[in-house]
Amino acid sequence: MGDETNETIYEGIFAVNKPQGVTSADVIRKLKEHFHPSALFKPCMELDRKTKAKENYKERRKRRMKQPELKMGHGGTLDPLASGVLIIGVLKGTKDLPMFLGKCTKTYEATILFGAETDSYDCLGKLIRKRPYDHITREKVEEALNKFRGNFMQQPPLFSALKYKGKKLYEYAREGKVPPVMPEPRPVEVSKLEIVEWYDPGTHEYKWPEEAPKELRDAADQILENAEAGTSGDAGEGQVQEVSSAKRKSLPPAESQTEGDTVEEPAPAAKKQKVTEEGDAAQTEQSSSTAPEAVPEAAETSTTPPKESEQVPQPPAVKVRMTVSSGFYVRSLAHDLGRALDSCGIMTALVRTQQSDFILDPEQVLEYKDLDAGEEVWGPKVKRFLENWEARKAAPEAEARRKSPSPRRRSQSPSRRSPSPQRRSQSPQNRT
Repeated sequence: MGDETNETIYEGIFAVNKPQGVTSADVIRKLKEHFHPSALFKPCMELDRKTKAKENYKERRKRRMKQPELKMGHGGTLDPLASGVLIIGVLKGTKDLPMFLGKCTKTYEATILFGAETDSYDCLGKLIRKRPYDHITREKVEEALNKFRGNFMQQPPLFSALKYKGKKLYEYAREGKVPPVMPEPRPVEVSKLEIVEWYDPGTHEYKWPEEAPKELRDAADQILENAEAGTSGDAGEGQVQEVSSAKRKSLPPAESQTEGDTVEEPAPAAKKQKVTEEGDAAQTEQSSSTAPEAVPEAAETSTTPPKESEQVPQPPAVKVRMTVSSGFYVRSLAHDLGRALDSCGIMTALVRTQQSDFILDPEQVLEYKDLDAGEEVWGPKVKRFLENWEARKAAPEAEARRKSPSPRRRSQSPSRRSPSPQRRSQSPQNRT
């Protein structure tokens, strides 16, 4: 924090408890909406206004931002489906966001529903495949989870925020198109993975989403098979395959991050293209709409015909808690776990309970609903969070200065024992 205008400039890192149903970019916009006119950030806005006033015409035109605005960003995207800890950087705090995008562990609680598979690996996508689930028990799930502990290579979802030639792969889904490339598997680490709660069939309210049109099912089936085989799709170089005139559920606008954005375009001659991630996305945005309540009728691919008394499928579900490295996709875990059980799986709920040292606790995160309660509610909390961050950053630096002597003391200590060469040459005994 500085003292540029004789008033405190509040900046740094804090965390928000993002609710389900909003995007990470929506959270940033909501924070700016309340922070810009606030008394807490008035010195920041005044400083930004004075800085812009000193710019020449070309600088102002290049910036294309006449009104003062707080520089903000987040430390890792959360789906609209997901809730929990979202790291926020303010002003100089945005420069600290890369530490949450790289080697940073995160803890999630996810609910996985068996027997169905969607194009996005979660309940916000279109249902493209069904498989038997009657044989799945808690004991079999416990055994299958052993395959997903430790270090291994994970295949990201086809519809993700990974980029190909500057375009996010999930944007192809928004346009009703199949992504032209397969995301490459990446190394991930799962340090903890355990079952929190087991849901027997008929004991929960989680349901499959609506079934996709046959065209989309067939095309997505082919793409998934190609991904499992490690080959690219039928789309040629620079082409995108149309799969259906009926688009998938609308997806939110692409969001950007203020720090750590690196995108590499794949080599044009290679069949299997390299796709890199924008910043860090443990989870990517899929849709702001909610999943439909039930599948209206069984698909032709279903191998588990429902009983006469059943109106909807009754698959089991499981809630798991995991601590993972950055770049881990929980949706991929749900998909891969279903396959490991000779069935299918989709993620139906996700909560990020911890990221680095930020824990989902009312004393450590700002509740999203507090913003609408007014600055008298959220103001003292944000002030305390930013002050705590500044103190946390300053502590290691102060300890390092205390332990190591200053350079001036080290340079002044030795030199009384022997005179300098110049002084020795001037002494009588050295004269010839």
